[in-house]
Amino acid sequence: MRRKTTTRKFVMISAVSERFDIHPQTLRMYEREGLITPQRSAGNTRLYDAEALARLELILTLTRDLGVNLAGVEVVLNMREQMEGLQQEVDRLLDVVKQQMIDRKAGVDRSRALVRITGGPLTRIR
Repeated sequence: MRRKTTTRKFVMISAVSERFDIHPQTLRMYEREGLITPQRSAGNTRLYDAEALARLELILTLTRDLGVNLAGVEVVLNMREQMEGLQQEVDRLLDVVKQQMIDRKAGVDRSRALVRITGGPLTRIR
């Protein structure tokens, strides 16, 4: 049986530094501040994937273009993560409501079921 491997592209700190015209020390500081979290190689080299690069691009936009300080960047990033979490919750609730509508249309009444199903795959309507 063949194992599924995911191929993710990683970029070393020197390439990121050149690409974004930023000093490697600044990247290390962002890491110390918890703003970015690069992967690490077996030799402990910092490796940046597409997600880390997108996050860095947002940080640089906030600091360079909008003049936001690092404390403000942290607040913006935290709020963004909270909004993404809330969006996932809204999507989950919409799926539940859609499933209830499908059940109602099909004449299925789950309110009197002997076993309550609280999780599992739901049918998606698109």
